Amino acid sequence: MKISKIVELLGAEVVCGEDRLEEEVHNACGCDMMSDVLAYVKDQAVLLTGLCNLQVVRTAVMMDMKCIVFVRNKKPTDDIIELARESDIVVLTSPKRMYTACGALYVNGLQGGSIAHQ
Repeated sequence: MKISKIVELLGAEVVCGEDRLEEEVHNACGCDMMSDVLAYVKDQAVLLTGLCNLQVVRTAVMMDMKCIVFVRNKKPTDDIIELARESDIVVLTSPKRMYTACGALYVNGLQGGSIAHQ
């Protein structure tokens, strides 16, 4: 699925990374606990979260993610946007709740991917 399709499906606003919207992604995860993302997520390219701080971007960088979607109309601060730009990560905001956003992506073909085992 192209990131531009995610924008469409989630009624999202593109905060940064406009030049990368035609990139393909195949897996996503939804989580507010970055420790769980680090511990259990494997090979996901999109992170959906309601947590809005720098740790989200740092986690996405460590996990080689291409896109962060802030759900529930969360608005990233300038420092979050700057770090995402420096890290070549697309940042979106969506008015949808986490459950609804994840469901919309899943039923349209974006998979959950593998779970890393500890």
